[in-house]
Amino acid sequence: MLVPKNARGKPRGQAIILIVLAMVGIMGVVGLVVDGGNAYLDRRNAQNAADSAALAGAVVRVRNAGEDWVGAVMASAAENGYNNDGVTNTIEVYSPPKSGPYADNVEYLQVIITTHVKTYFANIIGRSEITNVVEAVARTKVAEIKPLLGGAALVSLAPTSDCFREKSFWIHEEGTFAVTGGGIFINSNSENCALIQQGNGSIFMVENDPISIVGGATIQKRRLISPVMTVGVTPINYPPPMFLPEIECNQEANVNGSNMTPGNWKKPFPPEGVRTLQPGVYCLHDGFFANEETKLNGNGVTFKMVKGEFHISGPADLNLYAPQEGEYKGLLLYVPMDNGRRVVLNADANSKFVGTVLAPASHILFKGSDSRFGFHSQFIGYSIELAGDSNIVIVYDPMQNYNTMIMPEVQLIQ
Repeated sequence: MLVPKNARGKPRGQAIILIVLAMVGIMGVVGLVVDGGNAYLDRRNAQNAADSAALAGAVVRVRNAGEDWVGAVMASAAENGYNNDGVTNTIEVYSPPKSGPYADNVEYLQVIITTHVKTYFANIIGRSEITNVVEAVARTKVAEIKPLLGGAALVSLAPTSDCFREKSFWIHEEGTFAVTGGGIFINSNSENCALIQQGNGSIFMVENDPISIVGGATIQKRRLISPVMTVGVTPINYPPPMFLPEIECNQEANVNGSNMTPGNWKKPFPPEGVRTLQPGVYCLHDGFFANEETKLNGNGVTFKMVKGEFHISGPADLNLYAPQEGEYKGLLLYVPMDNGRRVVLNADANSKFVGTVLAPASHILFKGSDSRFGFHSQFIGYSIELAGDSNIVIVYDPMQNYNTMIMPEVQLIQ
């Protein structure tokens, strides 16, 4: 039987159509792989460029508010292949950001890069280009004069600690911290022992200021800690992110009867018979030692412990006030990082202390005080301990304490 010619050619024609359709599909898949890969690579490069540009602009802005930080953004982007030509890419810069959680906040700047990637294979199916949009947000925080470490009244800076020999904040025996005007900040990341309470040691925050802890706590009697602690807070770097005072004494201290003038003193302090300190800075090279026989008054004084401890071993009669003007306004005691010796505090019922105790590498030990006036101070130490049976009154007033230049910050947020 003869088969018609048109019948013999029909399957062959169908096969050609199927082959063509298959080739189109294959080309589409190839286009997806090749062009999609190019688009992905461009998106990654554009994101890196946006991040770098945002940081470049932030650094220039925080360094000098008058500089062309937008120009720095554009220059950085151009170095990374995005020149804002309006064809292959465009760059938008906003401060405050035009969208997102930081909109309307002038501390933040936003860089948006839009790119147009030409396609090759995908053009066959009608897709001539792929558009990528990426963004980066950076934060700039200029240097400013502020209370130290957020104005917490008691600060333990140790980034790590344990439950035994290396405690960061330890209250025990019968002592009480009664704190007004500022909170407590404990920087240790110890899971269980950043704060340790034992015996009848207690904390009472008179105005319910927070007790903030980076790590966790071991508490024998929870009713003795008020208010409830907040754990898991954000840590700070150590050494702390602030400009520490640069104190120099350019003359020798002198004693005239019961009076003393400021300057360098290389013997044990205070000298025998001295009752009154003239205003100024006292650079002590052989420690500060006071006991129950010590009576000392100083208004407008700052102590720098070049070497040795600051040690009050008994209920001494001390009335010490930091300067209320000048470069060291509010700074009563400074123990530099390269000293790190202990600060041991005690006082009798009539004693008064006003001003910041800044000892970022030192252990601060409160052994007792019967003073109702207490310490009108901010205490910043590497670690803090409360022992004895006294009620330690701490009243923090930022107007009476030391403020410093907080370092500028640049952060890439997103």
